[in-house]
Amino acid sequence: MRIKDTISWLVVLVLVSIGVTALAAFFLLGQDPENTATNNSDPNGFNVPDIDAEQQDAQDTGGPQDKSLSITVPKMDRVEDATVPDAAGDDEEALGDYAAIHLKGTGFPWQEEANVYLAGHRLGYPNTESFLAFWDLDELQNGDEVFVEDADGTEYNHRVFDSFIVNPDDTWVIDPVPGKNILTLQTCTLPDYSQRLIVQAELVSRA
Repeated sequence: MRIKDTISWLVVLVLVSIGVTALAAFFLLGQDPENTATNNSDPNGFNVPDIDAEQQDAQDTGGPQDKSLSITVPKMDRVEDATVPDAAGDDEEALGDYAAIHLKGTGFPWQEEANVYLAGHRLGYPNTESFLAFWDLDELQNGDEVFVEDADGTEYNHRVFDSFIVNPDDTWVIDPVPGKNILTLQTCTLPDYSQRLIVQAELVSRA
């Protein structure tokens, strides 16, 4: 009888854990669970401005035909050779399946002037690459290295120079910085995911 009781309690704990994870995911995504289909925002809760076709075409020129990237952050436990697809901010499938996305319409590392904008989950979904992918983004400090590789195998070495918190509607953080190629990493803040943690790194070399 005691064994059965123990098993029953374990089942209850697992179900509660799943429920808490699902609820936390909604907070992480920054979406109203009753209105996810019509919420015009990044699944991380970041409001993504519309990017017109002309801007999109300008960002897509040059570089490899395959616009996907991979990223390695030595100081982060779960970001090593992580595939980063080029995806729209409302592409829930891409954000759920990968550690991060490259926000479609922002710059690429092979460009002279760009803001290469990568958004990833703080919590994510169990059994996917998104799970806890950017959990320890807040551990990065100025001078830490971030490596990005394009589909042709060119590696771009970045060094962190800034980190800060923004509100979900502070869309200026996707803008390029004149004369520089920077990498921006975004995730949600803890404990309530109400704001966005931003870490920026500057391109220092490529090989």
